[in-house]
Amino acid sequence: MKLILSPMRCGTPLAVFRSGESLTLNGEAFDFSQVPDGATLPRAAIASDWIAGDIERIGGLLHVPLILPHGARAPRATLFPAPITLTDDGPVALPPFEEEADA
Repeated sequence: MKLILSPMRCGTPLAVFRSGESLTLNGEAFDFSQVPDGATLPRAAIASDWIAGDIERIGGLLHVPLILPHGARAPRATLFPAPITLTDDGPVALPPFEEEADA
């Protein structure tokens, strides 16, 4: 599974958990196992504000565009995120919501 991240200023951080071909986004589960290779699941068919576009399966790999929320002091890695390829189940490490405050 490949996550394509679209940064957006938002007050709510996102928690992502992967289990097989399912993603849980802030506690709400979405199962994408029924998307066949070469097919597209339109964004309009998914009831989630965290999905940023159509979901596609290309060469057997799901491509899932997600909103990456960030705060006012987001670091460069969050404002210009690289795609994340997931190979394991469990919590997904996203770029930080904001930079840590100076001590």
